[in-house]
Amino acid sequence: MLVTLIITLIIALVIIAVIVSAIQQHKERLATLKRAEYSKLRAVLEDSEELLVNSANVPLSPAVNQMLLKRVAFTLRAMVELEPGARDLKQRLQETENQLTDTNTDNNASAESVTLPDNDQQLIGMIKGIKRLRTVLRGEHARGNVDTQMVIQEDRRLEVLQLRINVESQIKRGNQARTNNMLGSARQYFEKALTALTNTPHQDDYTNTRKSEVLQALEDIATQLKEGNVRDREKKEEKENKDLDELFAPKRKW
Repeated sequence: MLVTLIITLIIALVIIAVIVSAIQQHKERLATLKRAEYSKLRAVLEDSEELLVNSANVPLSPAVNQMLLKRVAFTLRAMVELEPGARDLKQRLQETENQLTDTNTDNNASAESVTLPDNDQQLIGMIKGIKRLRTVLRGEHARGNVDTQMVIQEDRRLEVLQLRINVESQIKRGNQARTNNMLGSARQYFEKALTALTNTPHQDDYTNTRKSEVLQALEDIATQLKEGNVRDREKKEEKENKDLDELFAPKRKW
C-alpha cells in the first residue's frame, strides 16, 4: 500500500513538473513573440517619425502628413496594448491624436520649393526619403488605410519630385563641370539629365523648358569641344612646323 502511494506521488510530481515546464515554455514563447512584435512596431514607429521629420527636405502634402500621423497613432496604440504601463507611449499617443485633430497644416508640397543640398550624401538621403515614402504610401494602400485616388495622386507627385531633384542635380553638376572647363564630364551630366527628361511619362512645362536648356547646353559644349580640337590641331601643326624648321635650318659654324 505504501509502495503504491509512493509511486502515485512520484507520478503526480512528474506530471506536475511536466505541466509547470510546459506552462513556463509557453510563457517564454509568448514573451519572445511579444518582444518580436514590439521591436517590429518600434521600427515602424521610428520609420514614420523619421519621414515626418524629413519633411523639411522632402515636402509632404497634407494628405501624406495625415497618413503618416495615422500610421504613428496606430503603431503607438498597438505598443500600448503590449505595454499598458508605459506612460511615455500613452503621452506620445495623446500628442499624435491631438495633431490628427488639428486640421491646420502648413505643409508645402511644391516641388519648386525644394532646395538641393551641396553635399552628395544629403542629396542621396533626399532620394532615399522619397523612395521610402512611396513604399509606405503603397503599403498603407494595401492595408486599406488610404484610397486609390489619393495614392495615384501622391505617388505621381513624389515621382515628379524625384525627377526634378535628379534633373536639377545633374544640371548643377554639369554647370560646375563647365565652369571648371571639364567639358567631357559636363556633357555626361547633361546627357543624364536629358535622358531623365525624355523618358519620364510626366511631360509638362517644366520638362519642356529644362529639355530645351539641356539641349542648348549640349550644343554649346559640342561647339566648345570642336573649337578646342581645332586649337589643339593648330598647336600641334605649329609645333611640327617649328620642329621641321629647326631640323632643316642652316647649321651654324663655330
